[in-house]
Amino acid sequence: MPHLTSGPQGRYTDTPPSRTSEIEDAEELLVRSGRQAKRFWGGFLDFAFQGNVLEIAFGLILASMFTAVVTSLMTDIILPPLSVLFPLNKNLEEKFAVLKPGESMSNGGGGGGGGGDGKGGNYNTLKQAQEDGAVVMAYGFFLNRVLNFVGVGLVLYSMAATYQFFSQEPIIKRKVKCRYCRKEISEKAKRCVNCTSWQDGREDRHF
Repeated sequence: MPHLTSGPQGRYTDTPPSRTSEIEDAEELLVRSGRQAKRFWGGFLDFAFQGNVLEIAFGLILASMFTAVVTSLMTDIILPPLSVLFPLNKNLEEKFAVLKPGESMSNGGGGGGGGGDGKGGNYNTLKQAQEDGAVVMAYGFFLNRVLNFVGVGLVLYSMAATYQFFSQEPIIKRKVKCRYCRKEISEKAKRCVNCTSWQDGREDRHF
């Protein structure tokens, strides 16, 4: 049966069945797309805002600020006295070795006295060598980052141990090896989560 649609000047015209089917398919596709978009958006909201988002955000902000404070403690307070006590002659970050001199050194130019660690080139600072295009091994910068990592780790461990001592809440979960499968399990585990063996010795009594 032909489908009647309103044409120009209020006249009704017959719409072919194929055209009607295309219109219905387009409407169905539009409705389905809207549902999928709504479902996708709802899933995103559930994923992004599950749990206490503010608590997580505050924790991340405090963690970044704490890391900056400990890094400053290591770089600005602890390492400078060590540079004076040991024969470093300068801050640890400025210790480097010139593997290949830069353009000015290759052309016979001078860059001041005593470079880096006294090995190749006459650069006073690491920045000066890098700006000249020299190939350098910045081992002092690396050692400084290693010391910062160790310092942050020790401070965090001390804070966790102190909090655990006063609150009696386990934060530091110590590990031991299962006496049968030798895989790491919790120190307080009664059975191994890997081989399901009892840790109180009852397994030995069955043999």
